[in-house]
Order: sequence, then structure tokens, then C-alpha cells
Amino acid sequence: MFVLRVVAVLVAIAVGACLVAYLFTRERRYLGHAGRIAKYALLFALILLALIFLERVLAPVVGAV
Repeated sequence: MFVLRVVAVLVAIAVGACLVAYLFTRERRYLGHAGRIAKYALLFALILLALIFLERVLAPVVGAV
């Protein structure tokens, strides 16, 4: 969970920086960067949470054998 928190903070900083850059320059590429960063961060979070879920579900089953 610590990794997820660190990634969330870094993503928030990166998306915020992209939005501020867009506000100053009005170049739409910064919005694209912000969207891609958010999309891949969400994908990373979902994969990490799925692995944590599988660990909690499968650990008792595998440990019982």
C-alpha cells in the first residue's frame, strides 16, 4: 500500500504540473500528457490492487495444502 500512496502523490504532482503548463501555454499536448499519466496510473493501481486481492484470497487456500 505504501507503493500505491507514493505513486498517487507522484501522479498528482505530474498531472498538476501538466495542467499548470496547459494554463500558461494553451498547448493541448499538456492535456494529453495529463490524460495519459492518469490513465496509466489508474491501470497500475488496478493491477496492484488485483494482486493484493489475489494474495489475500489465495494465501489461505495455498497455505492449507
